[in-house]
Amino acid sequence: MSDASREGFEDRTERDPIRYVAVGDSFTEGVGDVDPDRPNGVRGWADRVAEQLTLRFPRTTYANLAIRGRTMAPILDEQIDAALELEPTLVSIYAGGNDILRPSVDIDDMMVGYEDAISRLRSSGAHVLTFTGFDAKNFYGVFKGTRGRAAIYNELLREIVDRHGLILVDYWRMSKEFSDSRYWAPDRLHMNTRGHRKLAGKVLEALEVTPAVDLGLEPLPKMRQVSRVQTTRANVEWVREFALPWVGRRLRGTSSGDSMSPKYPELQSMTVTESEPGAASESGD
Repeated sequence: MSDASREGFEDRTERDPIRYVAVGDSFTEGVGDVDPDRPNGVRGWADRVAEQLTLRFPRTTYANLAIRGRTMAPILDEQIDAALELEPTLVSIYAGGNDILRPSVDIDDMMVGYEDAISRLRSSGAHVLTFTGFDAKNFYGVFKGTRGRAAIYNELLREIVDRHGLILVDYWRMSKEFSDSRYWAPDRLHMNTRGHRKLAGKVLEALEVTPAVDLGLEPLPKMRQVSRVQTTRANVEWVREFALPWVGRRLRGTSSGDSMSPKYPELQSMTVTESEPGAASESGD
């Protein structure tokens, strides 16, 4: 956390209620962390962070405006004003990941709009937490091809972080730690429950907040050996179930989030529902 971001944060949480608003796309909505009892059927790292903050600071309230499939422009158009209307004291924002997946994107131009939105959030008095993009060096297919664009995005973001005193969760530099396939959902694009738990811990660490209850971050067992035939079969299945439908949506100009609404559009209190380690279904084994 930068000095500018650290200054006054802990004192403020003790004095004033935390009003935490999460902004972004599927990463922040929680896709991959399946929970049928929650709005949109997912939980995610942001919900888990909000629960932990509530345990430490009981007057905390939380809204999550993120919607899967959103690119940078709709996130800025639809979510920034809505976030500011909630008068947040803490905002988490990650946008641009879906743009980076496109074969053609002007990242320099995109980041100009991103910085303007972040500046507005910071000018409101809110602490702003953001993320670098993930390093897809060891990933499969189309994702691996985004590595160069993500690196440019990250360098421009680091400059924005420095200029505006943001709290940075450096996901890129955690990529090796998160590279185990058991942290990822079958679509290979979103983290599963294990991954979201782990990232919630990283966010709390950046906020310098100790989890009030165990996040369920048990060590992973030794990876079992997978044959080349099994790997090939899994890759073919992934192309059929996830890659081809994704390409089809791009060609049609549609999104997985077209009919979705924000999980928690208004500030509300959260309760902790953390399951015992290993109790939830963990995709990606």
